[in-house]
Amino acid sequence: MPGTSTLLAPSILSADFTELRSSIALAEKAGADWMHCDVMDGVFVPNISFGPFIVQAVAACTDTIIDTHLMITDPDRFIADFIKAGSHQITVHQEACPHLHRTVQYIKSLGAKAGVSINPATPVSVLESILPDLDLVLLMSVNPGFGGQKFIPSSLEKIAKLHAMRQEMNPDMVIAVDGGITEENAEAVVKAGADSLIAGTAFFKAADPVATAAKIKAFAR
Repeated sequence: MPGTSTLLAPSILSADFTELRSSIALAEKAGADWMHCDVMDGVFVPNISFGPFIVQAVAACTDTIIDTHLMITDPDRFIADFIKAGSHQITVHQEACPHLHRTVQYIKSLGAKAGVSINPATPVSVLESILPDLDLVLLMSVNPGFGGQKFIPSSLEKIAKLHAMRQEMNPDMVIAVDGGITEENAEAVVKAGADSLIAGTAFFKAADPVATAAKIKAFAR
């Protein structure tokens, strides 16, 4: 099972793109464990973000693990491009992959870790068959597409259910949570079973991002 120290993954979607290198340096100073890249296509989610060229720019600025979250339809078309750009981990949505096992194996065949994400209305039970093959599961605690949303309280129950499934089926799998993470709810999220917290607005828009990161990372299961 993953260690008890909370992993922090600042989402660069909330960073200052006119000062991307400085934003990444700030995240590194704060002890970021992953750099989280949210990729949106305007189809699967109602927003458009960026493509492999931004991931490549991030990779040029850091040696930190690049965690890429593909909120796009037919992600198989672009997985190789994002890994070539520097992604160490690729997460796809269960809702966007009709042949999920094939997609997960494709990611692994290219040398990256494979993750699957589910939306707030999707039950964790849909992951039962694929769970043994995953390196991570990313639970969305807001509806994907926009930053700055409020955490959905029922996500805590889903995290706990997934944690119980992990203990039985894949103890080494990482549970990540994305959406509305703050200093106020981080402890409850971690105690429910999360290992990695994705923080965009809460980190990059904080008055003191380094202090905020220290508080979030201090929680341990």
